[in-house]
Amino acid sequence: MEKRIELERRARKANQITELNLDNCRSTSIVGLTDEYTALESLSLINVGLTTLKGFPKLPNLKKLELSDNRISSGLNYLTTSPKLQYLNLSGNKIKDLDALKPLEEFKNLAVLDLFNNDATQVENYREKIFKMLPSLNFLDGFDCNDEEAQSDGDDDDEVNGNDSEEEVSGDDDDEEGDSDESEEEDNGEVSLSEVYNDDLEEDNSDWEEGEGAEDDEDEDSDIDEADGEANESAASVNANDKDGEKAGDESQARGKKRKHDG
Repeated sequence: MEKRIELERRARKANQITELNLDNCRSTSIVGLTDEYTALESLSLINVGLTTLKGFPKLPNLKKLELSDNRISSGLNYLTTSPKLQYLNLSGNKIKDLDALKPLEEFKNLAVLDLFNNDATQVENYREKIFKMLPSLNFLDGFDCNDEEAQSDGDDDDEVNGNDSEEEVSGDDDDEEGDSDESEEEDNGEVSLSEVYNDDLEEDNSDWEEGEGAEDDEDEDSDIDEADGEANESAASVNANDKDGEKAGDESQARGKKRKHDG
C-alpha cells in the first residue's frame, strides 16, 4: 500500500492531494496513509483485503469513502476522525449486525450509506432501523426512506446528453430548413435568369432569321436579274445572227443576178 500511495502522489505534497485511489492494492490494514493528507476529500480502498480499520488517519476534510469488497466486520469507530464524511460505501463486507454500525451515529452529515451484501441487511426492519439511527441519511443501499431509487451520476449525464442531443437535432433541423429556403430562393433566381436568357435568345434568333430571309430575297432577285440579262443577251445574239444570215443571203442573191447578167 505504501508504494501505491507514493505512486498516486506523483511527487505532490501530501497536503495538496484531494483525491486518492488505492483500489486493489492488497493489504489487511491501513499502512502508509497518514494525517498529512489534510486536504483529502475522496478516498477509495475497494477490494484491498482490509480486515480492520485500525490505523485509519485523521482526515478532517474527507467527504467520500469507498470501502466496498473488503472483509471489515467492525471497528467503524476509527472513522470518526473524519467528521465531514457524507458518503460511505461498505457493501460486500462482513458486517453482521446493527450494533457494528452504531459508531456511524457520530457522522452528522452522512447522507449516503451502502451496506449491500452484508449480513446486517437481513435484520428485521433493517431499513427502518437504519434511517432511525441516522437521521441525516438520505439514501440507504441506493434507495431513500420511501423506496425511491437514487439518481446516479450516469443518469444525470444521460439526461444532459439527451437534452443536448435534442437541442442539436433541433438546431440541425433549423439549419436544414434555412438551407432549404436558401436553395429555393436560388432555384427561383435561376429560373428567372433562364427565362430572361431564353427570351433574349429567341429575340436574337428572330432577328437573325429576318436578316437571313432578307439576304435570301436579295440573292433571289440578283439571280433573277442575272438570268434576265443572260436571256436578253442570248436573244440579242440570235437576232444578230438572223440579221447576218439575211444580209448574207441578199448578198448571195445579188452575186447570182450579177453572174446571170454578165452571162
